Amino acid sequence: MRIEKDCVGKLEVPDDALYGIHSLRAAGNFPITKEKVDPLLIESYIQIKKASITANYGAKATDVIKYNTVVDACDYLLEHPSPESFITPAIQGGAGTSTNMNVNEVIANVAMKLHPDVFIHPNDDVNQAQSTNDTYPTAGKLAMIKRLPKLTSEINRLIEILDELSKKFQFTIKLGRTQLQDAVPTTYGKTFHAYASLFRRDLKRINSAENELKTVSMGGTAIGTGTNTTKYYRDHIVDEINKITGFDLKQDEDLIDAVQNTDHFVAFSSSLKTLAVDLSKFSNDLRLLGSGPQSGLNELILPKRQAGSSIMPNKVNPVIPEVVNQVAFEVIGFDATVTAASEAGQLELNAFEPIMFKSILTAEVHLARAIETLVDHCLDGIDVNVKQCLDDVRKSAVTATVLSPILGYNKTTELIKTATKENKTVPNLLIQNHILSPEKVKQLFSPEYLVNGES
Repeated sequence: MRIEKDCVGKLEVPDDALYGIHSLRAAGNFPITKEKVDPLLIESYIQIKKASITANYGAKATDVIKYNTVVDACDYLLEHPSPESFITPAIQGGAGTSTNMNVNEVIANVAMKLHPDVFIHPNDDVNQAQSTNDTYPTAGKLAMIKRLPKLTSEINRLIEILDELSKKFQFTIKLGRTQLQDAVPTTYGKTFHAYASLFRRDLKRINSAENELKTVSMGGTAIGTGTNTTKYYRDHIVDEINKITGFDLKQDEDLIDAVQNTDHFVAFSSSLKTLAVDLSKFSNDLRLLGSGPQSGLNELILPKRQAGSSIMPNKVNPVIPEVVNQVAFEVIGFDATVTAASEAGQLELNAFEPIMFKSILTAEVHLARAIETLVDHCLDGIDVNVKQCLDDVRKSAVTATVLSPILGYNKTTELIKTATKENKTVPNLLIQNHILSPEKVKQLFSPEYLVNGES
C-alpha cells in the first residue's frame, strides 16, 4: 500500500493502482450501485485531457516535456483502456468531480510509468486550465453523441422494414378502429406506412436534439468566467477537441449560461422519451392486433418466439412487443429523472449531472437494443391474417358510412341498427329492400371504394 493525502486526510491506496486517493474516497462514499461510470464518458474525458494539455502547450503554459508525457499517457489509455482503474460509481455526489479526479489520477500515474523521470501532478498538470464544471458536461455530451449512431441506425432499420410491410400489404383491407370501436376501413399498407412516418419524425427530432449537444462549455472552468485559463487556451480548446474527436463542437457564446444550465440534456432526453412513447404505442397495437387467436382480433400473426405458459399447452405470448414496452417504461422514467435533476440545479452550477448522464447513456443503449429486437424477432416474419381482416370488413355495419352522402346520416343510421339487430349485412339489406341496385351496392362496398372513396 502507499499513503496519499488530500484536504480531508490520509488514506492507504493499493500500491499498484493507477487511481489515487480521490477515486478511492468516491468508491467508498457512494455505494449506491456497482455500475461504474460509462466507458464512453471516460474515453471522452481522456480526449478532453489530451486536448487541454495541447492547448496549454500552445499557450506556453506548460513545457514540452510535460506536454509529451501527458499526451503519451492519454494515447496509451485510449489504445489500452483500463476499466479496472476507473472505479468511481455512476451515481455520485460532487457534480462529477470524482470522475474528473479519477481520470486525472490515472493519466498522471500512467504518464509517470511511461516516463519515470517526469513528475506529473493530477491537478496542476492533467487538470490545468480546467474545472469539473466545464469538462464533465463536455465529456457527457461527447459520450452521448458517440453512442447515438447505433440508435439512429436501428431506427432507420425499423423505418425500412415498415416501408417494406407497407408495400407488401398495400391492398390488404382491414377494419379501422377508433376508441376500440369499429371505424371505416383502411389497409395494412396505409397502417404500416403511418408507423414508418411516426418513426421518421422521431429520428428527425433526435437529430435536432443532438445538434444542441454540440455546443459546449469548455474554457468556462468553475462558473463560466474562465478562471485560471489563458486567452489562447479559451480560443483554441474546442478546436483541439474537434481535431481529436473528429466532431464539430462549438464553444457556447455565453459560458456562464453553459456551465450552470442543463437544458440541452433535457431536450435530448425528451427526444428519447418521445421515441419510447411511440415505440410503446406501436407495441401496444401489435399486441392488440395479434390478440387471440380464437377470441381476439387475430389480424396480425406475430412470429412465435417461445412457450407462453407453464400450465396452458400451446399458448404463445407476444413477448417481443412486451419487452419493448418495458424498455419504453424505463426510458420514460429516465426522462423524469433528467427533468427533475435539471430543475434542481442551483445558481452557478447543476450538481446532478451524474444521474442525468447515467440515465441518458443507458436510455440510448436500451432503446437501440429494443428496436433491434423488435425488428429481428417480430417485424421480420410478421404476417397478416388476410381472411380475418376481410371477414371483419364484410361483417361490420360501420362500412355503411359510405352511404351517408347518398342516403343521408339518419337513414344510414337506421340501416346499421337493423343490420346489427337482425345479424345481416348492410349490402344485403340494401338489395333485399330495393334501396339500391346490386351494381351500385357492389361498387360502394368494393374494397377500393371503402378505402379510397372510388372504385
